[in-house]
Amino acid sequence: MKQLVSIYQNGLPDAHWTVNAVYDDGDTVIVRWTGTGTHTSNLAGIAPTGKSVNVAAIMIFRMAGGRIAETWDVWDTLGMMQQLGVVPALAKAAA
Repeated sequence: MKQLVSIYQNGLPDAHWTVNAVYDDGDTVIVRWTGTGTHTSNLAGIAPTGKSVNVAAIMIFRMAGGRIAETWDVWDTLGMMQQLGVVPALAKAAA
């Protein structure tokens, strides 16, 4: 987890993560969060764009013995790449 966060913290030095909600059901914890930042350094091989991003995510943790035993996460990678201009945004359908 620490290694993953450091990749984004390096590429988006002003990165900020906001926890929007936490749900606890015994050995399962679900966290809904939003990450924001400005891409001013290399981000996993992507040269700095100077663009800001706002990314939504959900993480599910299975807890065992008071520690995280497993993690699953879903976050809007495509949306972030589109915000950075690395992947073109989809064209809007004609009305």
